[in-house]
Amino acid sequence: MLFEQAPVSSSQQVHESLFESGFQWVNQRCSDQGLSEGIRYLQQVQKLAIDPGMINVLENLRDRQVICTWIGENIPVVNARLNQCLQACQDCFYPQERRSAQIFAVPLAQSFQIDGLCNLQTRPYSILIDVGRVPSSDWMAIVAHEYAHAQVGNPGHDITYAQVLAHLCLGLGLEAIDWEHVTESRLRHWPPYTPKTDPLAFWRGME
Repeated sequence: MLFEQAPVSSSQQVHESLFESGFQWVNQRCSDQGLSEGIRYLQQVQKLAIDPGMINVLENLRDRQVICTWIGENIPVVNARLNQCLQACQDCFYPQERRSAQIFAVPLAQSFQIDGLCNLQTRPYSILIDVGRVPSSDWMAIVAHEYAHAQVGNPGHDITYAQVLAHLCLGLGLEAIDWEHVTESRLRHWPPYTPKTDPLAFWRGME
């Protein structure tokens, strides 16, 4: 049997129109709030960078609204996971040996060609990670690399850094350093991982 749809009354149409308008208003308000929160977050984290120009999303006229809104709505979850990685790194050392550090996810300017950094000039030390450049399965690797700098208190990749990073790799189950072929150049990219080809896709909410 076929059922005919009853005609929609004018009052129903008005009700549905008001509902849709209200839904759009709520969505717009949430979006605006996310945008403002994202901008505020980027401005705060920019103060922790070695060079403010390392964080230049607000200059990206094409993507800044989408990226800032996504950050405002999602960054607490991302940072929570990074903090778990940071805590795992610190757990590899006795409490009295651990360095005080804070960690934040942020899109870094592509012109600097870095996936993360450790600013030793702030207290606590500040680790910034561009998770858009690193596969999620390798977040621990990049956090370990940067935390090793905090633990050593030096931005270089010398033998002391190598020893600390090797300790972290062992404790975290990451790929061990090949001591027979270790060089400063290799340490700059250890533990190894394959960077993403489109760093901003994550920050645009496309992953």
